[in-house]
Amino acid sequence: MKICIISYDFWDYDKYIVQTLCKRGIEAHHIKISSVTHSNFNERAVNALSKTFLNKNLKKEKRQRYVLESLEKLGHQDQILVLNPDTFDIATLEKIRKYTDRLITYLYDNLERVPVEGRLHFFDKIFSFDISDVEKHSFEKITNYIYLPYLPKEKQNPQMDLFYITSYDNRRVSLIKQLAKKLINIGMKFQIMVIGKKSWKHQLRNLFIKVPENLFLIFSIKKIPHDDLPKYYKNSKVLLDLMREGQYGLSFRIFEAMSLEKKIITDNEAIRSYDFYNPNNILILNENISNLDKTFFETPYQTVPKEIYYRYTLDCWVNKVFELDHNN
Repeated sequence: MKICIISYDFWDYDKYIVQTLCKRGIEAHHIKISSVTHSNFNERAVNALSKTFLNKNLKKEKRQRYVLESLEKLGHQDQILVLNPDTFDIATLEKIRKYTDRLITYLYDNLERVPVEGRLHFFDKIFSFDISDVEKHSFEKITNYIYLPYLPKEKQNPQMDLFYITSYDNRRVSLIKQLAKKLINIGMKFQIMVIGKKSWKHQLRNLFIKVPENLFLIFSIKKIPHDDLPKYYKNSKVLLDLMREGQYGLSFRIFEAMSLEKKIITDNEAIRSYDFYNPNNILILNENISNLDKTFFETPYQTVPKEIYYRYTLDCWVNKVFELDHNN
């Protein structure tokens, strides 16, 4: 069987899908769109002018050509999974469709944030992690997945009380400031990293602000390599997970926490409806974060039952998405 994954993959999650398929003896390939960038300064400048005066994104066109050229080399695929089809125009999706018997997509952004309704008719199956979209459009519900190997809490020695890494988002940054004050007041040691182009403003501001010793709040333009993240997770008792505005699905942070037996603090009320939800392990913040206190950090993590844990593994995920049985 031949399966191809096409995705932007900014945070390097999708490579694990390919690795899992390859372990099953499936010929799997990943066309990573984000690997296509401007070759030099001149190309970047020309694209900026093109977007401004012609409303034409040359980098986007270059990426779409790269996908089609890659498929031409790979040949016909039994299945192609496109993660978030907003990257492609209609003409490119029509061509991608010709390379496979089964074209599927996974929407890990909701339609409110990334409206792609005009492209969905190309797909044989549409998966979504967003509960509201699933209910409204009859998509197939699926969560993100556990990609890290299971590591019990007994084999870790965390030095931090809380860790959080996130892309820059105005809503999140506003909430992070409130949380930082509360965490300092209850004597917690934490590290928060905010990554994104807009972070330079905060980097500059931090040069002129005296930062308390137990406050580790980092704004950075540079992305942290994905392979480095587990060491930060392992060094903390609790992971923080804050939603983007309009988000209802579960982020990867929830499943990273599960694999490393870490507690979670989140503002996502939807997590209450999942079978792994345990108020001992998961604190859902109220509106004014008044329910955040020291006792949550002090009680031990309670292990998720094996049968529930398996439902969220990548092994189970590929079975469902690609309609595989356990023998594949």
